[in-house]
Amino acid sequence: MPDARTPLFTPVLIGGCLIMIISFSIRASFGVFQIPIASEFNWPRAEFSMAIAIQNLAWGFGQPIFGAIAERMGDRKAIILGALTYAAGLVLSSFAVTPEGHQFFEIFVGFGIAGTGFGVILAVVGRASSDQNRSMSLAIATAAGSAGQVFGAPLAEWFLSFMPWQDVFLLFAAAILASLLALPLMRAPQPASKAELEESLGAILGKAFRDPSYTLIFLGFFSCGYQLAFITAHFPALVTEMCGAIDPSGTLAAIGVTSTSALGAISISLIGLANIGGTLMAGYLGNRYSKRYLLAGIYVARTIAAATFIFLPITPTSVLIFSVVMGALWLATVPLTSGLVAHIYGLRYMGTLYGIVFFSHQLGAFLGVWLGGRLYDIYGSYTAVWWVGVGVGAFSAIVHLPIKEIPLGQRVAKALG
Repeated sequence: MPDARTPLFTPVLIGGCLIMIISFSIRASFGVFQIPIASEFNWPRAEFSMAIAIQNLAWGFGQPIFGAIAERMGDRKAIILGALTYAAGLVLSSFAVTPEGHQFFEIFVGFGIAGTGFGVILAVVGRASSDQNRSMSLAIATAAGSAGQVFGAPLAEWFLSFMPWQDVFLLFAAAILASLLALPLMRAPQPASKAELEESLGAILGKAFRDPSYTLIFLGFFSCGYQLAFITAHFPALVTEMCGAIDPSGTLAAIGVTSTSALGAISISLIGLANIGGTLMAGYLGNRYSKRYLLAGIYVARTIAAATFIFLPITPTSVLIFSVVMGALWLATVPLTSGLVAHIYGLRYMGTLYGIVFFSHQLGAFLGVWLGGRLYDIYGSYTAVWWVGVGVGAFSAIVHLPIKEIPLGQRVAKALG
């Protein structure tokens, strides 16, 4: 069991970061494929949007499943299964020529992300960290996912400039399998109290489901998924089609960003870059201040940023400013939400409990991606679905306020005493 002297950067944290970087660089690139795939097959925007939406929903369904696999069979077996499933989905998708094919094979991709993403990796990192380092360790692992996002979309855009999208999918499949080279580092102890070790999964799930705070955490994470998945899947296309022209004599053109499509890919990268700092700051603050109030503040800031962006004319400057602001708030919710689950319900079944909460995130992600494509096909723009995202962000800010940020065991003991 780690103690206060456990260093922040453990082998588990380093290995987890490497896997997260590769997994999330691939996941964050799917928005770049919206236009090439729709153009090649002459599909409505909603078709590939549905494939990405199903990917996000499968990720949500898979998260508690892979969390339970990790807790029952071992973390590394869960990660191996996730990587194999991820690679299979990418390979099969590269041969798909119908909307239904893409939509079905994205189920494999979504389950693969679940096995190589937040639920499994954060649970391992959390167990390998001391109490003093846990919030920051979770933030660093989360920020690694953002580091992957920095490279994923521009790398996909660059590959697409000289090879078909099918070959890019195959390269990404090889990359996720290569991430398993970091697996020997993923050895974590099981730091849990005697009571936690003796408590069954069914018992802790029953307690959590009866706790209103768990329900509020579940509901609050919905808008995070809606906003992030919509932006990841549709923002490159939104920028391509709705942003004002890039000044050929300006700074962007001087550094090689000469089209709005290139700016769309760069915006996703910029969001990921800004989020590294934002997530690390959230981890730092999460050790010192109330996590529920920090989460409420993040959702308020997101709501204001999103409303301001869509209300004003969309220009290259506003795209860059919004990307930085939203990036600073992007995954800052993840170490705080996962840390809140660990703090209230313990570490023994953190993977499963956080996985269930993350399912709400992915329900929002499904709706954000699918509704984005559907309303685009109806109205010819993303404005309506963007305002829905503003509303759900405000909802999440409100529902975090009543959460009781006290370990469940202490609350039960106090009630009985």
